[in-house]
Amino acid sequence: MKLLLDANLSWRLAELLSEYFNECKHVNQTKLSKPAKDTEIWNYAAENGYTIITQDSDFLNLFETRGYPPKIVLLRIGNMSKKEAGTLLIQSKAAIDDLEKNDYGLLEIYGSLEIIR
Repeated sequence: MKLLLDANLSWRLAELLSEYFNECKHVNQTKLSKPAKDTEIWNYAAENGYTIITQDSDFLNLFETRGYPPKIVLLRIGNMSKKEAGTLLIQSKAAIDDLEKNDYGLLEIYGSLEIIR
């Protein structure tokens, strides 16, 4: 599984999550413009087989109008530290893996670990 972290998440999460996911890259580690537009991130993820991890509900709008790929993990966590967000994503690994294997394109993860598919 290849994860692409949106700009609204810490670039340091990529290193933390790479132990648990095959590939994890922050959008700033791509050749996209800085700051990259949501549509540029969307297209990059779709063309390169990434699932986008984001807190930005604009990606939900893109998903609703374009479908998938790419698949989206939308974090509904409010303000959390990098460590807390990383822990939440690691604890949600089974659900994220399930997203990758199944025919749905959106996973919402809430700070309480309540997961809605």
